[in-house]
Amino acid sequence: MKINKLIQKNFYNFLFILLIFLLDQISKYFVLEYFNQSSNKTFVVNSFISFNFLWNNGIAFGLFQFEDRLFYNIFTFLILGVLIILFWLSSRREGIEKKSYLMILGGGLGNVFDRLMYGSVIDFIDLNYKNFHWFIFNVADMFITLGVLILIYLELKKND
Repeated sequence: MKINKLIQKNFYNFLFILLIFLLDQISKYFVLEYFNQSSNKTFVVNSFISFNFLWNNGIAFGLFQFEDRLFYNIFTFLILGVLIILFWLSSRREGIEKKSYLMILGGGLGNVFDRLMYGSVIDFIDLNYKNFHWFIFNVADMFITLGVLILIYLELKKND
């Protein structure tokens, strides 16, 4: 009985990670298809959001672009190490804290998949507000950011 609950619990966690990974990869597939068929690399939705196709060779939000493949590959393997640690941490947590780790893990796997498959991460969501222009990002980045923000909130709430 206890083993069945353990399997069921981990099965749903795996499905949660898989759902995030698939949302990310499906969105990137459609973006690749659209921009491969279009000569324009920008699709404007409104004054706040547009889609700009970008190959990101750096880390989060395009920071620290790597020209040297060796550094890029080393960094990719470091990310894989962090994902393994996040998996271990998630197995020791419950509730929203666990889901936060799983969000980061699912998003991280989506971006690592891009790094291994394409040698670069596909970014495309571009947010603008008046003179403020955010970094171009993807669905995986949204889940990673949301997971990190929830963990920060939970940690701050513990210290109150």
